[in-house]
Amino acid sequence: MGRYKFLGRPTPRKDAQDIVTGRAKYLDDIKLSDMLVGKVLRSPYPHALIKEIDTEKAKKVPGVKAVLTYKDVPDWKMGLPSHLRVLDKKVRFVGDAVALVAAETEEIALEALDLIKVDYELLAAVYDVEEAIKPGAPQLYEEFPNNTLPLGNPWMGSPRVPEGLKELIVGDVEKGFKEADVIVEEVFAYENIPNPLPPEPPAVIAAWEDPDTVHVWLTSQGIYMDKISLYYIMKRKFKVVVHGCQCGGSYGSKGTILPIAIHTILLARAAGKPVKLSYTKEEHLTTFTLRLGSRIKGKVGMKKDGTVTAVSADWLVNTGNYSAVTQAQVMVGLGEAQLVIRCPNWNVRPKIVCTNRASSGWIRGFGGQELKSALLPLFYLAMAKLDIDPVDFFKKNAIKAGDGYFWRDGEWWVSRVIDFTKAIDAGAQAFRWKEKWKGWLKPVFVNGSKRVGIGVGVHGNADVGEDVAEAYVRIDPDHTVTLYVAVPEQGGGQRSNLCKIAAEVMQIPLEQVFVSPPESDINPYEFGLVGSRGTYAIGSAVINAAKDAKQKLFELAAKELKANPQDLETEDGFIYVKDDPNRKTTWRKAMGTMRTIIGYGRFEPDYSLCNFMISFVEVEVDTETGKAEVTRVVNATDVGQIIDQNCLENQLNGCLGSAGIDTALFEETVFDPNLGRIITTDMIDYKWRTFSNLPVIDNIVLETPFPSHEFGAVGVGEIATSPGPAAVVMAISNAIGTWLLSYPATPDKILKALEKQGGN
Repeated sequence: MGRYKFLGRPTPRKDAQDIVTGRAKYLDDIKLSDMLVGKVLRSPYPHALIKEIDTEKAKKVPGVKAVLTYKDVPDWKMGLPSHLRVLDKKVRFVGDAVALVAAETEEIALEALDLIKVDYELLAAVYDVEEAIKPGAPQLYEEFPNNTLPLGNPWMGSPRVPEGLKELIVGDVEKGFKEADVIVEEVFAYENIPNPLPPEPPAVIAAWEDPDTVHVWLTSQGIYMDKISLYYIMKRKFKVVVHGCQCGGSYGSKGTILPIAIHTILLARAAGKPVKLSYTKEEHLTTFTLRLGSRIKGKVGMKKDGTVTAVSADWLVNTGNYSAVTQAQVMVGLGEAQLVIRCPNWNVRPKIVCTNRASSGWIRGFGGQELKSALLPLFYLAMAKLDIDPVDFFKKNAIKAGDGYFWRDGEWWVSRVIDFTKAIDAGAQAFRWKEKWKGWLKPVFVNGSKRVGIGVGVHGNADVGEDVAEAYVRIDPDHTVTLYVAVPEQGGGQRSNLCKIAAEVMQIPLEQVFVSPPESDINPYEFGLVGSRGTYAIGSAVINAAKDAKQKLFELAAKELKANPQDLETEDGFIYVKDDPNRKTTWRKAMGTMRTIIGYGRFEPDYSLCNFMISFVEVEVDTETGKAEVTRVVNATDVGQIIDQNCLENQLNGCLGSAGIDTALFEETVFDPNLGRIITTDMIDYKWRTFSNLPVIDNIVLETPFPSHEFGAVGVGEIATSPGPAAVVMAISNAIGTWLLSYPATPDKILKALEKQGGN
C-alpha cells in the first residue's frame, strides 16, 4: 500500500456524489425535445410466418408518428455471421419483434399495438440442441442447415488464422487415453439460461441530426464498439454518434444491445423526431440476452498423480433464436479451458445451435463459465475414482509461466503469469480446506437431516489483454488533467479507477484529474469494458497517454531548469530535477497560460497474461426437503496490485448474483416447451437472492506484481462468477453422497438423486 500515492488506497469515487444525490445521468434522465415513446409488438408464437399484417388502424390513432413492419425497414442484418434482420417475415421465438410503433405517449403507443392485426402461419418449433440438429427438424434459418451456425469470428482472428479458434484439437487423444490410469465419460449440462439481472432494463434513445447523422444514447459498456457495429450494420452509409450514460449495471448483457438500438434508430428516422425505446422488466426477462445453454458429452483420461492425459468432448451450445457473439464466446471458452487444465491432448468439438427461444449471448463469464461449469465436473469424476484432492489437482494443473495455449485468435501463446499456487494455498488456508476435506462423496459433517459438503472451482481468462485500447491525457494550464477514454460507467467504478492510474503517473491530487463524458465523437477508439481488460489493456493505454503528456511537459520545463527531460520528475504541480529537488518550477510556468498538452496512449493486444480465481464453497443440504444453501464462500485471487480496494471487493462479492454461483442453486429462466415461452416473467417468479440471504463471503487477494504495465496489475472482476457453479455442484454431491449432473440443484433434483441412491 505504501508503494503508491493513490493506487491501493481507499479514495472516494469520482462519481460518488453524483450517484447518491441523483445528478448522475441514467438513460431515463435524458430528455430531448419532442421525444417520442417507442414500443414493440411481439410474437405470441415460437415459430411462425407472417401471412398478413394490417397496420392501417394503428397509423390513424392520434399521436402515432410511425409504424414499421418488415415491409418498411431496410434489409440490415445483425449477428455472427450477419443473419438477424431488423424485422422479419418469420418470427423465431415468443417475444420476437413483429412491428414497431412510435407515439407521443406510452398509452398511445400501446393502443396502437393493440390495433395491429397479424395473421400467422404456425410452424413447428424446436427447443433442445440435440433435437434441433437432427435431420428433418424445424429450420430457423434457410442459410443454416440443421440449425447449425458456422464457427469462427473474422473480427477476432489473426492474420495467420483469420477466423480464430474454431475447435480445440491438440496432440493425440487416443494415445492420451491409452496412457491414463482412469477414463470417465459422462454428459453434464449447464442449461438453465439464467438472466444476469442488471437493475436497469436495456433502453435506447435515437435522434437524427440530419439525414446522414444519427445520435444514439444507450445503456452499454462498449460505446465505441457500438458506434462501429451500428455503422457497419447500416451499410456504412450513416455517421453514428454514440453517447454513453450510467449503465445501471450490465454484467456483460448490454453488450448485445444492437437490435434495440437499430429499432430505435429506424423509428426515429421514420417519425422525424427523437425516440426512446425502453424494455419493461418483463421484456428484459423474456426477450433480452440470456446465458448460453451448454451441454458437454465428454471423456477424460487421468493418471494417478493428477496428470490429465486426454480430453475429448462434443460441446453443444444453445444460442437461442440467433447468435449475437456466440462464436466469440466459444473461442474464448476453448482458450480458457487450457488455463486451468494442463493437458497435451485435446479434442473439443463445439457446435452452435439455434433454437426457438430468446437469444443467448454476451454475459459475464463469456463462454468460459458455460464451458467449465459443464466440463469441470468430468474431472471431478476422474479425481474421485483416483481419490485425488481437488485442491492439489488445481495446484498441479493451473497455468504456469512457460506453459503454452491456443487463444481465441487461433495463435499459440506462451504464458508469462505469476505463480497462482500461492493464491490457491491462501484460499485453502482461509477456508480450512485440509481440515474439512473428508474425501469424495463424503459430507464434512451430518446433523440429523442436515449434511454439509464442500467444493472448489477455478477459472482464468487471458482476455485481460484483449484488443486495442487508446486514451488521451490533456494537461491544462490550471494544473488539471483530463482523461479521454470511451468508457461508460457500468457500476464497477472503472472510470474513477482510471483517473487514479492517471493521477499516479502525473503525481497530482486525484481531485485535479477529470474524465471525459463517455461519447464516441470526443474519445479515441476503445473496445469496451469486457473480459477484465479495464486494468491491463485500458490501464496501459492511460499510463502511456499520461507518460506521453508528462514527457511533453518535461520538454517544456527542461529549458528553464537547464536539464535533460529524462532527468526531471513531477509532484503536486511542481517539476524538479531528480538529483537536485531544489531546482524546480511549476506546470504553469513551464506551459504558460495559453497552452494545453495532449498525450496519446495505445495498447496492443497481449494474450500472454491471464487472471485466475479459485472459489471454495460450503453448502448445507437438508435431505428431508432437498433444499441446498450456500453458507460460506472464499474467493482467492492475485491481482498484482490493487487499484481500489472497495471496487475490487464489490466485484468479487458479485460472485453470487449476475448469473454466478447461484445458477447452481436456483437462478433459472424457466422455459415451458409446451407453450414455447419463458414463464419466469417477473422478479417474483424468477428466483434470485436478496441481501437478507447472503452467505459469509471472504475474499483473499494477493498482490504479486504481474509483468503487465509499470504498476504490475491485472483485472479480475469479470471472472468472479465463473468458478462457483461447478464448486457448488461438487459440494452438494459430496454432501448427499451421489453425483448431480445438471444445474440448478433444485430440491426436486436433490430428492430424486437421494431416492435413486437409496434414501437418506
